[in-house]
Amino acid sequence: MSELEQEYLTFMLQGEEYGVDILCVQEIRVCSEVTELPNKPNYLKGVINLRGVIIPIIDLRQRFGQIPLDYNEKTVTIILRTQEKIKPMVVGIVVDAVSEVYKFSTSAIRKAPSFGNKIDSCFLKGIASIEKKLIILLDTQTLLNEDDLFIVEQKSVENKISE
Repeated sequence: MSELEQEYLTFMLQGEEYGVDILCVQEIRVCSEVTELPNKPNYLKGVINLRGVIIPIIDLRQRFGQIPLDYNEKTVTIILRTQEKIKPMVVGIVVDAVSEVYKFSTSAIRKAPSFGNKIDSCFLKGIASIEKKLIILLDTQTLLNEDDLFIVEQKSVENKISE
């Protein structure tokens, strides 16, 4: 019996290589202007109109609590789509650069170690090694969770109401 393999599109983010399930990748686009929205989390850059579909654009650096970077010619937006049949979620993630497509067997993916409560590991599917480097594989289900993605900090909303 052959071992199950899965392909991942990898990309760079602050010097680290990350991967997402290639089946969730709808397309890769150069960074473009977005329409900003009011009262949004800082990592939500705004929305774009992609062939009649309004898609939120997330700066993945900021989503992960990293320092934002000025966009350049290597900066791309990866349009991701959840595998849900009923109501698929489509989101664009801004990353530093796209790397490669790798195929990993399920046995090659190791569970990420516990980082305590300093690092939110809910986004991590696991870690795979290839050619003497580690690739952080992201769980697109939690990464694209609509309830978590667009939550605005309650404190800032309450402050605006009380003013």
